[in-house]
Amino acid sequence: MVLGGNLGSYLGVNLGFGFGVTMGVNIAGKISGAHMNAAVTFTNCALGCMPWKKFPVYVLGQFLGSFLAAATIYGLFYTAILDYSGGQLTVTGPTATANIFATYLPDHMTLWRGFLDEVLLTGLLQLCLFAITDPRNNPAQQGTQAVVIGLLVVTIGVSLGMNSGYAINPSRDLPPRFFTFIAGWGVQVFRAQDWWWVPVVAPPLGAYLGGIIYLVFIGSTIPQEPQILENPMEYEDRKIHALPTTTPPQMGTSSLTPVSESRVKRASVRPVIPLSDSIHTEQF
Repeated sequence: MVLGGNLGSYLGVNLGFGFGVTMGVNIAGKISGAHMNAAVTFTNCALGCMPWKKFPVYVLGQFLGSFLAAATIYGLFYTAILDYSGGQLTVTGPTATANIFATYLPDHMTLWRGFLDEVLLTGLLQLCLFAITDPRNNPAQQGTQAVVIGLLVVTIGVSLGMNSGYAINPSRDLPPRFFTFIAGWGVQVFRAQDWWWVPVVAPPLGAYLGGIIYLVFIGSTIPQEPQILENPMEYEDRKIHALPTTTPPQMGTSSLTPVSESRVKRASVRPVIPLSDSIHTEQF
């Protein structure tokens, strides 16, 4: 935007956003599950997918990372921002630059329509995230989750993100907004259309509703398939050996051919599988 000409476009912004998410998932996927969205983190805690004790730690990391990212962008494009805006850091108007860092409503949108927009878009995000990562459904192949999640973000932005800027994440809107407050844009970043609280409240609500919709209407209807134990030899430890209780004769002779005790024991030992267990187990 600030570079003007053919160097920037709405599609380019969305591609950058989506591929940035892809890189984040690749970097932190095995560490924290790549929790970069406070709304998604809240939903996972509320639905019992992760403990609440992780919530403040993850959100603190998200807020700190987002704030530092805003500061980095400000430093890299400082001269371009001043050149575009004529040296004035404004929140609204034809040369506004605060919307580089946080979302602001366009003139045709009302506050509550923007609120519903954020609820819907974040609900779609969370619903699709559950579908992508649910091993019982049709999840993304191992190693492709990051790309698929990035494409999901691009799809939401390109198709539905024009109305409110699709914050869909409190962690990517509030910390940069606070940075612009202290970097020179002033208190107007919190006063413009009274919008600042919507990207904080609406995304967690939308993500929670989207998660419930998935679990109730999709997750609960997925057919359960029986699981076959990969290693039946694990029953080896459960074998019950039936040992004979014969007593060697004390008197007399027998016409039967003598058989050693060790051979009797080896012939009599039979593995018995407990009736209460089965190789096929049903997953509930």
